[in-house]
Amino acid sequence: MKKYSFLAVVLFMVAFVSCSSVGGDKKETAASGLKEGAVNQISTEMFRTLVYDNQKTPTEWIYAGTQPCIIDFYADWCRPCKMVAPIMEELAMQYKGKVVFYKVNIDQEKELAQMFNIQSIPAILYVPANRKPQMAVGMSSKEEYIQQIQSLLLKPTAQN
Repeated sequence: MKKYSFLAVVLFMVAFVSCSSVGGDKKETAASGLKEGAVNQISTEMFRTLVYDNQKTPTEWIYAGTQPCIIDFYADWCRPCKMVAPIMEELAMQYKGKVVFYKVNIDQEKELAQMFNIQSIPAILYVPANRKPQMAVGMSSKEEYIQQIQSLLLKPTAQN
């Protein structure tokens, strides 16, 4: 009988500890599978947690991140998108710790594609930490992406 009581207490404690983390910090949960220095694929839900929650503030852009980010809107069937992907991977390593890189598959995340009115891909969204984002459409060279990162994301503002 004592064995069963002990087993019941242990099972209760395991269940209690594992359930206590349910409903925790959404940002921590969304970021838990992300790799620094890589281009991480994100869903609409992750976008709302990590970048911008259009449901909370539909009329005002409030960036949820602390570092600037780049979001590559792409599709698996898009040849130029396939050519941009390795460039973005290189840039993610080059700007590790300074800029966060995400990618969004427009075929899987139609709501995000509509939200940003994506009609041509690749489309790159540059999101500064303290200003409104800017979209660039079409494929560019690595040097052009670097120039955009420097001017749109890393250039100090009058507020800094």
